[in-house]
Amino acid sequence: MQEGSSEAAVQALMRASRAFVGLTARALAAVEGEVTLPQFRTLVVLAMRGPQRSVDIADELQVNPSTGTRMLDRLVRKGLVRRTRSPEDRRVVRIRLTQAGRNIVEQVMARRRAELERIVAATADLWRTAVTEALTAFAEAAGELDEHDWWLGWTTHGDAGEVGVTLA
Repeated sequence: MQEGSSEAAVQALMRASRAFVGLTARALAAVEGEVTLPQFRTLVVLAMRGPQRSVDIADELQVNPSTGTRMLDRLVRKGLVRRTRSPEDRRVVRIRLTQAGRNIVEQVMARRRAELERIVAATADLWRTAVTEALTAFAEAAGELDEHDWWLGWTTHGDAGEVGVTLA
């Protein structure tokens, strides 16, 4: 890729990134309960990767561990996540998504998907195989799982509506 086309690609992705954040913010505003974008990202990380230690979540979100802990405290108070001790090592505390947290992720993702379907339908003549392949490669390079893969990983177990994830 030439330098000029590389800069054009970065600019296009920056613009698309703002559009995606806007889609998420609008979808999030439409669900019940006050959840910020960083809190929602935390719920998505838990949905994708399953139970995590708070330090792992902070690392994924690229925030200080204390900032991550405060955000998790808020999500615990809202009933969207739950802290559980590892049965193998009681010193290890993992954060799990609750059913209420899962519901928010499902609602926001469904709203985002509907909005994306509307946008794709309005721009149908632009969606060639090369565009779809480039976006898929970009998402894979960024470490994102295919939507189908992480949604199929949902399993419900434990008590009080606790949700865990098992990914193949």
